[in-house]
Amino acid sequence: MTESPHWFKSSYSSNGGDCVEVAANLLSVHGIVPIRDSKDTSGPVLDVSATSFAAFVAGVKARGFVG
Repeated sequence: MTESPHWFKSSYSSNGGDCVEVAANLLSVHGIVPIRDSKDTSGPVLDVSATSFAAFVAGVKARGFVG
């Protein structure tokens, strides 16, 4: 991958440390959305398909993951 990820954390994050960052700039070129833990920026990165990431976001918006 020649493009560098441009990491983004939601503006809804309250800096409490329980956040993830995404690099949506790789979506159009590679069809993936890299995700990482904002507390461990040098740690592992999970590459998620565009379809899976869209389903996840839709579930969050629908409050489908509230316990």
